[in-house]
Amino acid sequence: MPNGSARILLVDDEQSIQTLLSYPLRKDGYHVTSALDGNEALRRFEEGRFDLVILDLMLPQMGGVEVCRQLRSRSQVPIIMLTAKGSETDKVAGLEVGADDYITKPFSMREFRSRVKAALRRSRMGGETSDDGSIECEGLTIDFDRRMVTLNDEEVRVTYVEFEILGALARSPGRVLTREILLEHVWGDSDYRDPRTVDVHIRHLREKLEQDPKEPDYLFTVRGVGYRFRE
Repeated sequence: MPNGSARILLVDDEQSIQTLLSYPLRKDGYHVTSALDGNEALRRFEEGRFDLVILDLMLPQMGGVEVCRQLRSRSQVPIIMLTAKGSETDKVAGLEVGADDYITKPFSMREFRSRVKAALRRSRMGGETSDDGSIECEGLTIDFDRRMVTLNDEEVRVTYVEFEILGALARSPGRVLTREILLEHVWGDSDYRDPRTVDVHIRHLREKLEQDPKEPDYLFTVRGVGYRFRE
C-alpha cells in the first residue's frame, strides 16, 4: 500500500489537534478525512473506504470507546486510540473493545508517525497469506493461510493483533515469549509501547478460546516473564 493510496479517518473534536495531526499525515502522502464527533465518524466511515482510523477517546455525543465498538463490529480496520488520560483503565479502554494500539497525549510527532506507519504495515500484511499451513492442538486450529482460528470446528473471530500474538506463541509451543518479544513481533518494535498492552490482548484471547480463562488450556502466564503456548 503506497502512502498515496492509504486513506485515514482522523476523529478528534479539537480543531487544533486536527490541524496538528493532519499536516504530517498529508505530508507523508496519506489521504485524511476529518470527523469532529462520534456520530460524524460513523457516518464518514460508512461513506468511504479507510485503511486506518485514528480515534480520540473523549468525544462529544458519542465517546470514542462506543465508536470503536461499533467500528469493530462491522470492520477489521486498524484503530489507533488517542487519550489524554494516564490511568491504566483509560489507557486500555480502547483495547478492551477492539482497538489495535493507543497513544497517550502528549506525544511526539515521531512517535505518532511511527505508530501510523506500523498500523498500515500490519494492515497490508493482514491481507497476505503465508506458507505456514496450520497448527492444531486439542480442538484448536490456527490456519495461517486463511488467517482463521477455529475451536471445536467453530470459527473464532480474532483481531489482527490477537491472531499475530496467538500465532507467535503457537509456533513455539512450550517456549516462553516475553512481552517485549511479542510487542516486536506484532508492532515491529517495542518503542513507546506499554508491555501491558500484550496482557490485554492475551486476556481477550483467553476469553475467546479458554473454557475457563482463569485455568487456561492453551495460553499460560509465566509470572514476571511472559507467556507460553501449551506443549
